[in-house]
Amino acid sequence: MSPYRFPGRTAVLTGAASGIGEQLAHGLAARGSDLVLVDRDALRLDAVAERIRATHPDRAVETLVADLGDRAAVLSTAAGIRERHPTIGLLVNNAGMALGGRFDQLDVAQFEQVMAVNFTAPMLLIHHLLPALTAEPGSHLVNVSSLYGLIAPPGQSAYSASKFALRGLSEVLRGELLESGVGVTTVHPGGIRTRIAESAQIGAGVPATEVEPQQRVFAALLTYPPEKAAREILDAVERRRARVLIAASAKIPDVLARLLPVSHMRVIGRLTAAAGRRARTAVTR
Repeated sequence: MSPYRFPGRTAVLTGAASGIGEQLAHGLAARGSDLVLVDRDALRLDAVAERIRATHPDRAVETLVADLGDRAAVLSTAAGIRERHPTIGLLVNNAGMALGGRFDQLDVAQFEQVMAVNFTAPMLLIHHLLPALTAEPGSHLVNVSSLYGLIAPPGQSAYSASKFALRGLSEVLRGELLESGVGVTTVHPGGIRTRIAESAQIGAGVPATEVEPQQRVFAALLTYPPEKAAREILDAVERRRARVLIAASAKIPDVLARLLPVSHMRVIGRLTAAAGRRARTAVTR
């Protein structure tokens, strides 16, 4: 496929109010795209949009506040986008939520909410916006999976299930959409410095004494700059790459999982424990 062309096209981006999504919004505007930004945090989303308008006054920036865990809200959002934008150059499914705790510590409703945000919402948006994508020659689709769409560590049953599902859907669509001229990129970020640690949900059965220490250590492991991650994603889109792994914290586990398909989690567990000890020491200093 020919390289993706950003200027003069409309990009739809979910999870645009912070982290990788915010940096993607700025990067897309800098590369010449008009924007449809979606997030549930209205205040942060408006702030991002205002900064982009101030920096790139020639870009059209539309904001949509929606809870992607609500099926009706997703369908309404997709319908509104289709009505106002019959052609779309780029759809980036970036929004996501995390949930920590062993499977037996999770409430079923919590598990289903993670699946709704991380998998069902992207699936619905793709399904309803696909006619707008195929109507734009040379369009592209990006699904942001995760390191936990490559490996499945204990304590991440809901998050891993959702991200593995999104990875599978992406790989199927890459083959199916090739004849339509729509490229597909699956993104697997590692430890990106975002708000995911502070916004993560905790299993209903997780003891209260375990919550804060785990959050602090988890946050300390998130070190990769989101602006660098966003730049790598957009470069991958331009080159029509099928898959992009971001940060060594994603690339090393991926290699281990390929080399040691059964026992890789023991090795990764030891590496993670060592990194956690270093992070815990840094946090307590």
